[in-house]
Amino acid sequence: MTRIFDEDLAGGMSTRAIHAGQRPDPLSGAIMTPIYQTSTYVQDGIGLNKGYEYARGKNPTRQALERNVATLEGGRHGFAFSSGMGCLDSIMKLFRAGDHIVCGENVYGGTFRLFDRILRHMGLSFSYVDTRDPQVVSDAMTPNTRALLVETPTNPLMWLTDIGAMSQIAKRHNALLVVDNTFASPVFQRPLEMGADIVWHSTTKYLNGHSDMIGGIAVVLEDDLADRLQFILNAAGAVPGPFDAWLALRGTKTLPLRMKQHDANGRAVAAYLLERLGPERVIYPGLPHHPQYELATRQMSGYGGMMTLELGSQDNANTFLQRVRVFSLAESLGGVESLTNHPYTMTHGSVPAEVKHAMGLTNGMVRLSCGIEDAEDLIGDLEGALVGL
Repeated sequence: MTRIFDEDLAGGMSTRAIHAGQRPDPLSGAIMTPIYQTSTYVQDGIGLNKGYEYARGKNPTRQALERNVATLEGGRHGFAFSSGMGCLDSIMKLFRAGDHIVCGENVYGGTFRLFDRILRHMGLSFSYVDTRDPQVVSDAMTPNTRALLVETPTNPLMWLTDIGAMSQIAKRHNALLVVDNTFASPVFQRPLEMGADIVWHSTTKYLNGHSDMIGGIAVVLEDDLADRLQFILNAAGAVPGPFDAWLALRGTKTLPLRMKQHDANGRAVAAYLLERLGPERVIYPGLPHHPQYELATRQMSGYGGMMTLELGSQDNANTFLQRVRVFSLAESLGGVESLTNHPYTMTHGSVPAEVKHAMGLTNGMVRLSCGIEDAEDLIGDLEGALVGL
């Protein structure tokens, strides 16, 4: 008897990560989803097909990834895109000229760049606010507000947003709540269960976990919203190739296992840095001195491997970045390998200096993405890099 995973079957996160949304190949019984490397599908007649017409609209490999991540997020519909920014750009096509979007002020620099340098010139308007304060967010909502977009934890200041509170605000104003869940992953945070309408990820990061593909994914619960996103996906065509979808699907199978190690290493490294540098210089939501530690503990089931250090100056940051050996200076995050980054000139390089200063992003900050190496090796690497800083 052919075994097919029942997506309604109760199962833990690790079981769902391995099985959800996938089934053995009907031709051979292959347990791993094949890479359907095709652009089109033969049809039996006019209007008669096997559910596939042209690969921009649907591809079996991509669908397996979409179903898998949707299940992990507690959603019903997933939509995979060619990059995280392609995903966000497609989500923003739900709106039209004259619509207003309230956005967190400390979001990824590429999000700000897309909004400020492209979409603003196409008739959308944006207000950037501190989403740590629900009252500030509520005050920013207008009759034309159609969406509230938050990132939690934020990149790179590790601010948290109360997703449940944001959901209540968005619903009062008939706006969609859109949550970037890239840093936490569905292992540690599931925004749809807290009232979000759309949750999205750069699959390049933790979902894939191996730094070998680029992608994005959006997940929703509501059928009408799913229909609109499917139309945009097909019409605008920012879709991933089947091999990239397959790489991400391979990554999600070990996501819960990897996130446990990222979290363990993050906690160990943060504890060391707290003792080495003091509380004013280490930003990590899993440390009790973090101003939103209580929210992190309530809203997330783990704190993850992301943190930011304040080293006081760009010269100190540069010295640190030149000294590390296990950590590598590079864009991106969430891979099995540990990375470090200078947000002021890298992830937020396109953000105007006055905006960076207003949010508290300094040129002395470095961001760490703790991989899954041995924690003692990560700590030893940091110890050597921090001498005299």
